Amino acid sequence: MKKYFFFDIDGTLTDLKTHQIVPSAKVALEKLKQAGHFVCLNTGRAHYKAEKTRKEFNFENMVCNGGNGIVLDGILKENIPLDKQGALKIIQEAKEKGIGYLVAINDSQEVYGENDLFIQQVGYRKEPTTYILDRDFDYKQVENFYKIYLALDEKEEASFQNKDQLGSLRFEKEYLMFQPDNKKGGIFKMMKILQAPIQDVVVFGDDYNDLDMFDKDLWTGVAMGNACDALKEKATYITDQNVDDGIYNICEKMGWFLMKKMKEPKLRFLLT
Repeated sequence: MKKYFFFDIDGTLTDLKTHQIVPSAKVALEKLKQAGHFVCLNTGRAHYKAEKTRKEFNFENMVCNGGNGIVLDGILKENIPLDKQGALKIIQEAKEKGIGYLVAINDSQEVYGENDLFIQQVGYRKEPTTYILDRDFDYKQVENFYKIYLALDEKEEASFQNKDQLGSLRFEKEYLMFQPDNKKGGIFKMMKILQAPIQDVVVFGDDYNDLDMFDKDLWTGVAMGNACDALKEKATYITDQNVDDGIYNICEKMGWFLMKKMKEPKLRFLLT
């Protein structure tokens, strides 16, 4: 039976130490494709950033931008920005509280702001970033927001009233990032386009940002052996650590490398 595989990247497909795809995972992906399965990335990364990985890892399909971006057969089908009203409320509160902010208003590494307050408060971002700072920048005139960065540390986070207006993640303790956080929704979108049954989905992940796409009541979830405990609790299966051939081993164990042949219909002949 054809399955629809959705893979997280960091800590699932790739070795966190080298940032390279685990060799056995690469072999597993090719064997799944040869068996006729649908193979897809599912990442919170922005489309422009995830595209390089998609091509490098030889994926034709991808859910990106935290579930808001869909790439099918190498073509970007949609890349939905953040809810605008929620974004405006977050930025307004940040300004009122003297919290530095930066916003991504297109699908690129560019971030915009009206001053360098964010940089003064937390420093430069570790990822490659182009800063466009203009005192005449008016966030209220922005058409689309794709990400918002706030110089909001962990201690202040609980008192930020509009935090739940949008999905948020914290990869650095110094600042909070608002971005789409709906990997499950991205799977639903992709499966709707494909007109395929939800129960045939298989997801792979390792970290807290993968919790959203793990749901035993809907489909199969595989947690890597190096996954956080919270994800393991939601998983259907727990495999070996990703660097110990976790993806390959579970695929082989479950028989996913062998596409089950459909039964040929029996033919009835009527003699006249």
